[in-house]
Order: sequence, then structure tokens, then C-alpha cells
Amino acid sequence: MKRLWLRIKPIVPRLLARLFRRVGAPGRFETGRAASWRGYVTSAPMVDLARDYVVYVPRGWNRWRRSPLLVLCHGCKQTPEKFAALTRIVLRADREGWLVLLPRQSKSANPWGCWNWFETNTERGAGEAAIVAAQIASVRRRYRARRERVFVAGLSAGGALAAVVGLRHPRLVRGVLAHSGLACGAASSPASALSVMRNGPDDDVARLGSDARKAERKTPALPVALLVVQGDRDDVVAPINGVALVDQYLRFNAHPAGSAGHSGGSSLPPSDTSSRECAAERYPMRTDDWKSDGRTVVRHVLVEGLGHAWSGGGGQFAYSDPHGPDAVELLARFMADAA
Repeated sequence: MKRLWLRIKPIVPRLLARLFRRVGAPGRFETGRAASWRGYVTSAPMVDLARDYVVYVPRGWNRWRRSPLLVLCHGCKQTPEKFAALTRIVLRADREGWLVLLPRQSKSANPWGCWNWFETNTERGAGEAAIVAAQIASVRRRYRARRERVFVAGLSAGGALAAVVGLRHPRLVRGVLAHSGLACGAASSPASALSVMRNGPDDDVARLGSDARKAERKTPALPVALLVVQGDRDDVVAPINGVALVDQYLRFNAHPAGSAGHSGGSSLPPSDTSSRECAAERYPMRTDDWKSDGRTVVRHVLVEGLGHAWSGGGGQFAYSDPHGPDAVELLARFMADAA
């Protein structure tokens, strides 16, 4: 009997998945809320330590099949619902079987609905970074998502928050997409945030990447891969911030290009591979990759002609440009190359 059990044990999960699979079950949105005792925000001291969130459960999902988890952090003046519609993430989630977590910023925490990426506690991994980390842990348990396939993405302020979560909570995150975002610790104070967006970091963010790696003693949590998508005509978050993100995550992941001590500025450090694509009716893009052990650890995509907008998003939405390459497709490729 014991010998029979040893034979069938490896296939039991697959059999259960088939038994309980709801063929063709429609996708659905569900709501939740999570808090962190470290979620105190200095710029909004009276605000609750919790934030609401929305989860998209893809078509055909069941608890017996562990799915990747994608976290999408909206930008300023956006909601999770609008961001989901703008990116058309539901179509891709149904196709790939992704669970999608969409955190919701509180208007009491920021009147413009921005994530407070520039706030001291958040930059250190507490504040709103800790709250989103608590949401990830909660959703991962509730829906049995794959621990090793959690990616955090965001636009603008949401991209900056995604970069903080990746750097400060590497045990939760496999990769980050910072679309028109900023590096962790780019602003030394809330007062300098606007200047940093236009002119680049006012702190040594590459050093912060090195320091974060030293703090991460158990190296199996690394690498945390990074995808930067940046428009070269972005007049809200200057392209120099995308270069700073590359520098920071190269140092964080101990890639030789980062260890060489790139001097920063507006130019990228030498990449392992570089290419340029120009698809019909889409803006051209240049892609630079930095690899380790055959996997992409950092990728920088510069979209020529793109302003401060989600590349390839729905044309009826603000902060979206349908003429850019599809950022969700770029994310899907990146998730595969970083595996």
C-alpha cells in the first residue's frame, strides 16, 4: 500500500486540479483590506495604517493551481478600476492565468491619490511600502499564489512605490516594472520631490542599492529583476530617473556593470545586449539588458516619442498613449526572461 501511495503521490495535485477546475468560470473582481503596524506615514500622521485593494481573479482560476501574482500600483489621479481598464490587464490576466492585486490609495493619505514614494518611512520600506507588502502577503495566502512569481508594477508614483517594494521587501517580490517611475530614495525629503521628478535624484540611489544588498544577508532572496519603461519625451518624470533606477538595481543585484561604479548622469551604463525595434504604427523603442546566469536582472526600455503615459494603453484615458508598444506585453516578456 505504501509503495502504491509513493507512486501516485506526485500526481495527486494535478488530479485534484482537474477535479475542481471550473471550466470557463468567468473572471471576477474581489475586494479586501490589509494593514501593517509599520504603515505610519509622516506626511499624513492621522491616516489609518491600512489600505483597501481590489483583486482580479482570472477566468478558470482554482485554488489547486498556484498562479503568478501581479501587483499593479496606479498613478496619481487614478483608481484601481481605471488603471485596470487603461492597461487592459484583465485580457492578459485571463490569457496567462495571472492573479492581479490593485492597491487603492486613500485620498486622506494624499489628496491627489498619489502614493507617497518620497515619504521617509516609505523609502525605508515602512509606510505605504509596508502596507502594500502586507497586501501581497495576504493575497498570496488567500489565493495560494506562487511565492516565486510575484511581480510589482506601477506607473509614475505607482512605479516609484513598486521600486521601493522591490528593494525593501525582496523576499516577497521576484521582479519590478517601474513605468515612468523613480528610484527608491530618489528624494531626500518630500519638499524636493517635484525637483527630483524633473531633474533626477538628489541622493546617491546607487549607494542605497548597495546598502540594501548588504542588509539582505540571505542571498537566495536575490536577484529582484527590474524592468524600466520610460518615454524620452516625458516632461513630468525625466528620463534621467530611469537611468538612476538601472544603477540602483544593478548595484542591488551585484551586477558587474553596477559594481564598476557607473558615474550616473543621463547615460546608461554599458549593457550586455542592446536592440532597437520599430513596429508599424507604434513608437520605436530601444531595449538594453543586463544579465546574470542567463537571466535578465535589469532591462531598460526607452520609448521614442512617448510622454508621461502608460505605453500602449487605452486611448480614452488620461496618462495613456495607444501609440506606444504595449507595456503589458513588455511585462509578460520580462517575466519570462527573468524566470
